[in-house]
Amino acid sequence: MFHKILKSGCKAEDSKLRTADRLANLMAMFCILSWRILWLTMLNRTDPNKSPTTAFTGVEIALLDALVNGVGSRKCRIATLGYYLVKLARLGGYLARANDPPPGNIVMWRGLSRLTDIELGVELSTIKNVGN
Repeated sequence: MFHKILKSGCKAEDSKLRTADRLANLMAMFCILSWRILWLTMLNRTDPNKSPTTAFTGVEIALLDALVNGVGSRKCRIATLGYYLVKLARLGGYLARANDPPPGNIVMWRGLSRLTDIELGVELSTIKNVGN
């Protein structure tokens, strides 16, 4: 699964870097990203009752609360890691219907990608507002 995330999600083979140092740095970042996706997916399956701060920052938790209203008909306790992981997966297209299996790596990848983009936008808007 780690290699699938690395190859399909990061599209590591599509990079057009010219030097070995740049390619090594890119692969190191992709490995960290791929590990986080795999880790989040496995955490949701093994111990969903942990604190959400195990995997998310305070800003990420606040953004997930603002962006995703609920987890649908999933029976997750509120304010647990599983609750926020399903919210993250819903950002990636997971429907969270009653009989759906737990979210997989692809929807976690898409959700984390969207959350990162939104977090970057929030940070940039905060910087812009402070400068005025």
